[in-house]
Amino acid sequence: MATPRAFVSCTPDDYVAVIDLNKLEVIVVGSLIVFGDNVWHVLPNSVFLLSAMALISFRLREGNWSSIGLRLPKCWTRTVLITIATVVVQQASGQFVIDPLTRPYLHYAAGANPMEGIQGYAGLLRWLGIIWTYAAFGEELVYRRYLLNRVADLGRQSPSALLLALLWSSALLGCAHWYQGAAGMVSAMVSGLAYVAAYLLTKKNLWTSIFAHGISDSLALFATYLGFAR
Repeated sequence: MATPRAFVSCTPDDYVAVIDLNKLEVIVVGSLIVFGDNVWHVLPNSVFLLSAMALISFRLREGNWSSIGLRLPKCWTRTVLITIATVVVQQASGQFVIDPLTRPYLHYAAGANPMEGIQGYAGLLRWLGIIWTYAAFGEELVYRRYLLNRVADLGRQSPSALLLALLWSSALLGCAHWYQGAAGMVSAMVSGLAYVAAYLLTKKNLWTSIFAHGISDSLALFATYLGFAR
């Protein structure tokens, strides 16, 4: 008697195909999650949802956690220099290029800076914790390591596929800052491009973009706390 199809044994790869999303589905589902949270406000936190998707994908598809990209740098000097250069480029481009060019046409929304009004060292430490866990680690895991690479896999990590992936993932990061208004979205997208560059220049070592992201946001926090932010 023929074995019913439902009871045919499955290989680990079959389970991956069922549970993990393929490349095209990542584009659609990733975009819907970001918009569902930040634009339509019908979903829970998008970073948490996409982080869960990413960790499941790493475990099922690649079989280990080391594939995340959190390996120790082979050359700390190069890593530190690229991190510093990324922070300088991100800060300078926003302050002296992006903001002046977009100011006549695009505006920040009221409350665009959620760090405004922090008081005391407790508030400062709370925001530092948010920056280095949720923003630096969480967003880099989601937008750089997961979404960028899954989309680049469509073109087998070719230069054109990587270009498309970095533009799309950076645009999604901009949409994740919808609450900041059009100017804030553009600023976040440009920052995302800088973090992508750091990630790729260190052969996809995630620590570089995490450090750059965390330092940039920390500088913004201290500028706000000390009253220097506009």
